[in-house]
Amino acid sequence: MPRLVVISNRVVVPDDTHPAAPGGLAVAVEAAMRQRDGIWFGWSGEKAEEPGPLTIAQRGNLTYILTDLHPQDFDEYYNGFANRVLWPILHYRVDLAEFSEADFDGYRRVNEFFAERLSPLLEPDDVLWVHDYHLIPLALALRARGHANRIGFFLHIPMPPADLLTAMPHHAELIRALTEYNLIGFQTENDASNFSRYLTRVVGAATPDGRRYHLEGQHFRVGVFPVGVDAEGFRQLAERAERSQAAEDLRESLGGRALMVGVDRLDYSKGIVNRLDGYERFLERFPEWHNRVTCLQISPGSRQDIPEYADIEAAVSARVGHINGRFGAVSWVPLRYVGRNHSREDIAMVMRQARIGLVTPLRDGMNLVAKEFVAAQDLDDPGVLILSQFAGAAAELDGALIINPHDRDALASAIDTALRMPLGERKARHRDMFAVLQANDIRFWGPSFIEALTRPGRTLNWLSSHALSH
Repeated sequence: MPRLVVISNRVVVPDDTHPAAPGGLAVAVEAAMRQRDGIWFGWSGEKAEEPGPLTIAQRGNLTYILTDLHPQDFDEYYNGFANRVLWPILHYRVDLAEFSEADFDGYRRVNEFFAERLSPLLEPDDVLWVHDYHLIPLALALRARGHANRIGFFLHIPMPPADLLTAMPHHAELIRALTEYNLIGFQTENDASNFSRYLTRVVGAATPDGRRYHLEGQHFRVGVFPVGVDAEGFRQLAERAERSQAAEDLRESLGGRALMVGVDRLDYSKGIVNRLDGYERFLERFPEWHNRVTCLQISPGSRQDIPEYADIEAAVSARVGHINGRFGAVSWVPLRYVGRNHSREDIAMVMRQARIGLVTPLRDGMNLVAKEFVAAQDLDDPGVLILSQFAGAAAELDGALIINPHDRDALASAIDTALRMPLGERKARHRDMFAVLQANDIRFWGPSFIEALTRPGRTLNWLSSHALSH
């Protein structure tokens, strides 16, 4: 069986300090590696004026190979073009993009650097799986070094319409670089369709079916592979965590009030400010719920070196103070805001106890928090998920209350509906959503993508075909 080489921006070698992550990409890579040898290559997280030899660590049949980055490369590639141009534009926020030629040069330079360090490690029959927006040009750089391997790319975040893509400087160069991959995977049909329209209308690619493409001698394919979670594993984690002292402390602090919870990295794409505005509107319109409900927002900070993230932190903090100052009482704080990281056990415990999960991004590729909230629920007394129509998860979790996150009255009404929802309806909605999570378990995602990459006749819409077979 061919060796699998996974490439991502950041790689953490599991050890006693950093155990293997129980969800997301780490689980997918583990599943894909079960019956083959492989390499996971990427940035170590360290910066060095003179990046030294590669760091190599063996864990079972998986070899971790890490490289440091020069500080200037990190600033221009990661803080610069990746997160101040690609991230906002791919999340439909052209207004927040800050482009500079220096940052774009740094982005290209780091992709060339990755290719240079990876190239000597590759064997002719290796299968390569590249992840996310940081590494769009990597296949092009590897092809230039003579590598004809099968290379797949998966975009974890949204793909916007062609009109927004064309607002990005050097968009043609970047999108043409994607066509060097044999298979390009997306989270949703909407993302794949947006990419297809760019290919056919802007660069003139031909396609018979929206899946297979031909462009100036190149042949490549596009597929839909929505990322899942370990539904049963997370359910068990939440069930155990519910019996912890932390869970007892939380229940005591709530004093019988219903709990609403939002768990998001502090990012403008997550719609946290809009969510708090909707909660304020709920408190205005439904005063009968005062002192009967508590909202907990957990938002660890990220990318603090980027000005837009300092702005969103200030805006969220101001909204929290405003809402508590306006509606709070000596015996009741309507909104609890926590800005630090918590363990998965703590997050699972909070989700398990919540009557409502608030997942209302302005735009999201998938949003696994929504799926984990469903997985964490007590089957006999499940909570209600309120979900943005602009999250990729909305295409699968139609048992949620789907809302427009820009409409604060819609969110206010959904909160009231969720609090009043009878047990029978809550159980029926949860049962349907949990079945979807089980059919699209994270363990199947990696192998399904690799199978589509290595066997061109396989399905390019894995979720629909897999669900039909279960």
